[in-house]
Amino acid sequence: MTHALTLKVDGATHALSVDDPDMPLLYALRDELGMNNPRFGCGLGQCGACTVHLDGVAIRSCLTPVSAVSGEVTTLAGLGTEAHPHPLQTAFIAEQATLCGYCINGWLMTAAALLKDKPRASEAEIRAGLSGLKCRCGAHMAMLRAVSRVAQA
Repeated sequence: MTHALTLKVDGATHALSVDDPDMPLLYALRDELGMNNPRFGCGLGQCGACTVHLDGVAIRSCLTPVSAVSGEVTTLAGLGTEAHPHPLQTAFIAEQATLCGYCINGWLMTAAALLKDKPRASEAEIRAGLSGLKCRCGAHMAMLRAVSRVAQA
């Protein structure tokens, strides 16, 4: 049985027909809408590569059933643009805070939600807020510097 759903993503409304309403939001974003972010990392909500905002709150899209989404979804593509990047995007570039870049979606989206709630977050708050994220390349310190740069600006 096909289920009709409506998703609002990055300001655009999308009508979807899905076979399984429990399908993860991540699959709807990537497979149904053709987005190249967020990323599939672990599928268990442990790495953060799939992070999106749902009504401004960072969530793991690999664990969220698409049928449970009723608010506005913001992906990395909706965070900023090339012409008007989010301050975190600018800071990550300035700090050269990526190596392979696979995990960057999770770091940026989680940090953006953190700084929305705590714009002047301390180093300890930043470390605690980003503690569940994984980066296999080891660019953690550069990413922490980038988030601190925005929090101190």
